[in-house]
Amino acid sequence: MDTELKFMKAIENLELRLTNIRAGRANPAMLNGIMANYYGTPTPVQSLANITVPEARSLMLKPFDKNALKDIERALNEANLGITPINNGEVIILTIPELTEEKRREYVKQAKVICEEAKVALRNIRQDANNALKNEEMPEDAKKAALDDIQELINTYNKKIDEIFKAKEAELMRV
Repeated sequence: MDTELKFMKAIENLELRLTNIRAGRANPAMLNGIMANYYGTPTPVQSLANITVPEARSLMLKPFDKNALKDIERALNEANLGITPINNGEVIILTIPELTEEKRREYVKQAKVICEEAKVALRNIRQDANNALKNEEMPEDAKKAALDDIQELINTYNKKIDEIFKAKEAELMRV
């Protein structure tokens, strides 16, 4: 059923978006989507540097080309991560500050918004599937059964979203 495949893709997208919310620990995924202007071409930072986690709360970026160091540093500053990159001429070090209680709660709110957007996406997928079913030529009881199956699926995936949110909230609030 292609509806279930669309539901799965919505969940994958949710999980991907939640990895960008940091939990006070260094994670190379924090840099996903950050583009550096490398010789006039927007290039993902991951393509320009080797990213390692030397300690639990720091990231080290070692560019493949030293000429890209300033471009990467500029991109990190413009990305507004709340972290100031330290450039020592060879590598860029990002030290992740300890999260305050207020910042943790702000990140939980951000995660909740992302989860709500995922639920809206599921509802839109359900609506499309229901409309497609209503336009199909089939017996009424078969249509009703198919609509019930779609509703069961969305209930299952909504529960999955709630579980993902609870796990992310626990991760964010852990000190």
